[in-house]
Amino acid sequence: MKLLKAFAALCFLLSLSACSHLSKENRIQAEGFAQQHRDKSVNCQQEDACAINSPLYDLADQANLESTDSQPKHAVILLDRGQDSLMARLHLIHSAKKSIELQTFIFDQDDSGQLTLQALMDAAKRGVKVRLLLDQQYGLADPNLQAYLASYHSNFELRLYNPLFDEARTQKLEFVAGIFFTFRKLNQRMHSKLLLVDDKIAVIGGRNIEDRYFDWSGVYNYRDRDLLIAGPVAKVMRANFEAFWAYRKSLPPTQLKDVAHRLIAHAGPPDKDYLFLAKPFSARAIKMDSTVHDSAAVMAQLGKYLMWVNEVDFLADLPSKHNDHNPGRAEASLALYDLVRNSQQEIILQTPYLVMSRPARKVFRTLHRKQNSPSVLISTNSLAATDAFPVYAMSHKYKRMYLRELGFQIHEFKPFPRSAPFDMAAMMSDDSDNKEGMPILGSGSSGSASGVPPLKRAGVRVGLHAKSMVVDGHIAVVGSHNFDPRSDDFNTESLVIIPNKDFAQALAASIHRDMQPENAWTIAPRPKPPIFSGLNYNLGKLSEKLPIFDIWPFPYATSYELKEGCQPVPFTDKRFADCYDQVGDFPEVDLPLKGIYTRMVTAFGAGLVPIL
Repeated sequence: MKLLKAFAALCFLLSLSACSHLSKENRIQAEGFAQQHRDKSVNCQQEDACAINSPLYDLADQANLESTDSQPKHAVILLDRGQDSLMARLHLIHSAKKSIELQTFIFDQDDSGQLTLQALMDAAKRGVKVRLLLDQQYGLADPNLQAYLASYHSNFELRLYNPLFDEARTQKLEFVAGIFFTFRKLNQRMHSKLLLVDDKIAVIGGRNIEDRYFDWSGVYNYRDRDLLIAGPVAKVMRANFEAFWAYRKSLPPTQLKDVAHRLIAHAGPPDKDYLFLAKPFSARAIKMDSTVHDSAAVMAQLGKYLMWVNEVDFLADLPSKHNDHNPGRAEASLALYDLVRNSQQEIILQTPYLVMSRPARKVFRTLHRKQNSPSVLISTNSLAATDAFPVYAMSHKYKRMYLRELGFQIHEFKPFPRSAPFDMAAMMSDDSDNKEGMPILGSGSSGSASGVPPLKRAGVRVGLHAKSMVVDGHIAVVGSHNFDPRSDDFNTESLVIIPNKDFAQALAASIHRDMQPENAWTIAPRPKPPIFSGLNYNLGKLSEKLPIFDIWPFPYATSYELKEGCQPVPFTDKRFADCYDQVGDFPEVDLPLKGIYTRMVTAFGAGLVPIL
């Protein structure tokens, strides 16, 4: 009876949301109030919009000048460190002379979000045309803030992609109703990320605008990766952005019900004093803001990673992938599968979520069956490092298949890596979100999110978020694609392919570092039991293939740690047993009956694979 009542309440809520469309009159009225308050003045009369002089920006002019149609030239910088990536973004925004396009999945109201948004607003005041395209679910989801931004300046435009129930902020019950009644729309998200300046220079990769992507969380940070790219490919990126900007599901905030109601109620935007923009910069934000205005310091830090390449291919889904009828092709997925299918020697793949879609499994299975098949090295999250517990449970379910049928060599990232590219001082600064100096993610802690399990020891935890691949030592891929069913079927994704041996080797070295024993555990089969080993294997395989249930309690694979004095070897090497110790299925995780807990999630969650 309680379930029926809850279901009826959800139906009622959905019917209210569906019926409460913003009227045309209210839409016009809200836009009118926003227009009345938009500033049209600029505080700079110079042709370059008072942009800072930037050797980094100048790389784009050099690349375009030296490029031809048959022989393009690009400057590329690998942004492994979070602080470097934030610095690059902010510096490029301040160097913009004509236009800025920023497209992202998450834009949070924290220090990095405040710095970025303020820099964009300042650029608009300088005379730069600024367009900000955010996915509605996690993009500055505050109707008061969006009302303020809609009224800010004639050079500043904001649009929200695929807003659920035509609102800036989705309420919790509405979200639940969306799962039941508008499931596909709820899951069709714009996961693409791009910062484009003057159609010349861009930042693309896996990072969103949130502190944990830039080493600024005192609780949980992401090991992620971006590229700064300057040269002709920027114009291709602009065309993709235009497709999203013009798409019918990209709406200005004045067309969202909760934003429009605030504009009408106030006859304009709400008072800025109540917005996060009004708070003063933190000490670390002030320091970063000073640094990004020092062009010599920025170039000194980022220039050491500069490489020159010729071809750079930008592959990205179009918003037509989310058409209600005749959806467009998954361009990013198709490009990745083509690269894997044609591999001859080695694939190095890094993904935070090792849940392969059916097409991906088919491609890797075919590849593994070839004579002299390429080796496939996988860098992914452990349960202790992941931010998505259910996704890891699915990965755990299929480890036998990944090792035996697809030929993967899996290395699972540790939550406290000893040699990853992080700024620990930034994580532990006075401005971090662990201001009280309390134990972080240790025993008894539930973690920073529902998908983060507690650990046995305290510390600033790190999880993989990078999405990259190196094929045959000479083709590099970096982007937003997670190599999972969501990226194939639901999210829009973008990536760049760089066929350059030197750059591919640099990217491979970066991923290999994450797979080193001090940073990752090795996944390998358990030793065969002395009796009934074949029966155990076949029963486990049968259980794995059940569409929903996975009831076999003895999983095929477990985690291993390299012994001191040994050199890393693959689990197929006869020396493996002598050089590695078992450390359990879920090392570092502190859960009572943790094996049973994870197996339960695995058993009942298998049906969720297509959306994880």
